[in-house]
Amino acid sequence: MFERMKEDIAVVFEQDPAAHSKLEVILTYAGLHAIWSHRVAHALFKKKFFFLARAISQISRFFTGIEIHPGATIGRRFFIDHGSGVVIGETCEIGDDCTIYQGVTLGGTGKEKGKRHPTLHNNVLVATGAKVLGSIIIGENSKVGAGSVVLKDVPTNSTVVGIPGVVVIQDGIKVKRNLDHQDLPDPFMDHCKQMENKIEKLQKEIDQLKKEKRENSHDNPNF
Repeated sequence: MFERMKEDIAVVFEQDPAAHSKLEVILTYAGLHAIWSHRVAHALFKKKFFFLARAISQISRFFTGIEIHPGATIGRRFFIDHGSGVVIGETCEIGDDCTIYQGVTLGGTGKEKGKRHPTLHNNVLVATGAKVLGSIIIGENSKVGAGSVVLKDVPTNSTVVGIPGVVVIQDGIKVKRNLDHQDLPDPFMDHCKQMENKIEKLQKEIDQLKKEKRENSHDNPNF
């Protein structure tokens, strides 16, 4: 248990340049408190102490602003940055070395039974405000861009952005875990630029037709 706690503290220093001391991390990092509380709640949940597990989960939510259902399975070196507004559903499965940011929801899409929440494989990053919904799989080494809504499986080594989420990068190269998740492609803006280019082209064609019509009218007054 203490070895896992040391790992959790170490990953904070690895991922957050604002961390200055172990005492600061242990006492002030809500994401760390939520993970440690979840470990206790999850152990009780597996032993079928459901009420006690949920009680610990709700107390943790009250103090941290992070809601992790005690049934969720979370791997090693999981890092929640800031964390306010994070929701992780009951049947979520999160692998090792995953990172999520504030406002992320790993939720379901309705009242279906059984596996109804996402599975995150190892080394997945889910950026600020993203919603990953349903029993889908986010492949290893993949990134979900800020504000995205993901409703379908994401392949390994991919970056997905937009509403609904669209895979924009898949090159088979391992995705480095870092904080540069704001510089991601925007398929919506790309589509807008394509539309602007088409409108500009059509406007030029219309102007050319008007010009030809004026020239023809000067050459032939009866035109």
